Amino acid sequence: MGALAWLLIPFMAAIGAGLWGSWANRTRRARSDGPELDGYARFREAMERSHSST
Repeated sequence: MGALAWLLIPFMAAIGAGLWGSWANRTRRARSDGPELDGYARFREAMERSHSST
């Protein structure tokens, strides 16, 4: 009976790891890159203006 208990410990750990892994890799709400790309476009325009001024 003691051997069965020792076999259940890694089995339960594997189940717990599988559950945690599936929870950690769940599909999250899709975020658009709109605000980040808009900010980058403004940054590039500013850099081009400052570079062309000199």
